[in-house]
Amino acid sequence: MTVTIYDVAREARVSMATVSRVVNGNQNVKPETRKKVNEVIKRLNYRPNAVARGLASKRTTTVGVIIPDISNIYYSQLARGIEDIAIMYKYHSIISNSDNDPEKEKEIFNNLLSKQVDGIIFLGGTISEEIKDLINQSSVPVVVSGTNGKDDNIASVNIDFKEAAKEITEHLIESGAKEFALVSGDYSKKAQEDVLDGLREALEKHDLKLNETLQLSGSESYKDGIRVFDEIKDNLPDAILSISDEQAIGILHSALDAGINVPEDLQIVSFNNTRLVEMVRPRLSSIIQPLYDIGAVGMRLLTKYMNEEEIEEPNVVLPHRIEYRGTTK
Repeated sequence: MTVTIYDVAREARVSMATVSRVVNGNQNVKPETRKKVNEVIKRLNYRPNAVARGLASKRTTTVGVIIPDISNIYYSQLARGIEDIAIMYKYHSIISNSDNDPEKEKEIFNNLLSKQVDGIIFLGGTISEEIKDLINQSSVPVVVSGTNGKDDNIASVNIDFKEAAKEITEHLIESGAKEFALVSGDYSKKAQEDVLDGLREALEKHDLKLNETLQLSGSESYKDGIRVFDEIKDNLPDAILSISDEQAIGILHSALDAGINVPEDLQIVSFNNTRLVEMVRPRLSSIIQPLYDIGAVGMRLLTKYMNEEEIEEPNVVLPHRIEYRGTTK
């Protein structure tokens, strides 16, 4: 049978209020009483009822995390940052995989609210207008990490993708690149819009234009990178910007298999910098997003909202840097 707070109180010969104070860390309990209650809790293997405690305090110390693809290493690194800060602030997380499906996102969002979570973190992906409406109408605070909802009312943590794209494009032009391909994906439409803007600005500065036929979209997967290379191999640009590491590695391997010299004849850059970039040869040049920090700062921002702390800046932009490795000159 389930051990209840009444069982602990009876065995320790104290009131249920005293057991509750001990469980919740209230200091207004005599040390000898606290020791006795804790001994009984351990002996009976008592576990406080989180639902009941949540009803009493109107808080469940639980946060929901919505992830587009839990198998994607990019999101797993973001989730690690969230989890570590959640534990630090004594929150539990409910992680849900949305498959980047807008209908599933709405269903998950509403399910999390029905579970009385204290807050929600929306990871990456594209924020639809319907999700924006749900966020703005939510009864609990919501933070988006790894993306930006283009909405001043939505708290977010991200890097400046436009500036990163301008910076890497300038470097590639200086190394001799004149024609560029941009390969985006399903999970990061806002990021790819910013990357496209930055790429175009850098090209226009040097009186260059983006060939629209070399602006491609995909699923951000390794197989998708292979497909992309097959599409452009007969009209190969000087440089390719890929929104994801897996996709970029698929492009790299296909280029090498086709006898293309990388980076002499083709330069490749990705925008994730997960640990995969170090596992290929040549190693992949990449925009470094502080993935762990994006998740961690997102969670910390959410705790501030949940605890009604002062918020200095709801839209946090973290610094990026570029690691030039073996796929660029």
